[in-house]
Amino acid sequence: MELTRITPVVWQIPFPVGHVHIVRLPDGYALIDTGVPGSAPAILEALDQLGGRPQDVRQIVLTHSHGDHMGSAADLVAATGARVLAGALDAPFIRGTAPEAEPVFTASERALHEQVMAGLADAGVPPTKHVPVDVELRDGDTLDGWAEPVHVLHVPGHTPGSIALHLISSGVLFTGDIVATTEGRAILGPFNVDREEAIASFRRLAALEVETVCVPHGEPLMKSGGAVLRAAAPESDWV
Repeated sequence: MELTRITPVVWQIPFPVGHVHIVRLPDGYALIDTGVPGSAPAILEALDQLGGRPQDVRQIVLTHSHGDHMGSAADLVAATGARVLAGALDAPFIRGTAPEAEPVFTASERALHEQVMAGLADAGVPPTKHVPVDVELRDGDTLDGWAEPVHVLHVPGHTPGSIALHLISSGVLFTGDIVATTEGRAILGPFNVDREEAIASFRRLAALEVETVCVPHGEPLMKSGGAVLRAAAPESDWV
């Protein structure tokens, strides 16, 4: 597994669907999202490359409830004992106590979604397991145990409880699926439950002062990420 170092303490584990990020904490590591079901061995291998052990994972932060983000959370909790943190409105979907909110597809999105799901089926990806959520996150919360202040932003639209994380001192932003990248530009992520709400969330993220933007789909924006977000046209530039 080839890691992409984004900052001195942030690495991306690239997956065909749904990248995972590792963040070094003062006393261990945090995972942001967990990839599709079956990704846990590759994530633990990446952690080992950094000199970490499974028991060093303190937190698993899920940006939202979709299977390419929470898919390996249950397996990773079993392997590491880490706490799971997620947006309060998505927590019931992650726990399995409420049905998942359904996206509203455009015609092109529907075709893409069918293609992605067929690819996962062909690859033999197992079903997603539900997992308990230890901490429900809300807009304005901060995360404990990190080396710098981390602000939680509730950015609904992709799912009702999608969240983003803003590392203020280092200017790093984890967007979840509100933002994707392609060819060096930022676009609105597809498969949203409410497109207009997702666009408003995109614009909220674009107003932040950030340098580095970490996305689950596409390449990270390593320089002038905030400017790239502000130059985007989420109303018209999407899949």
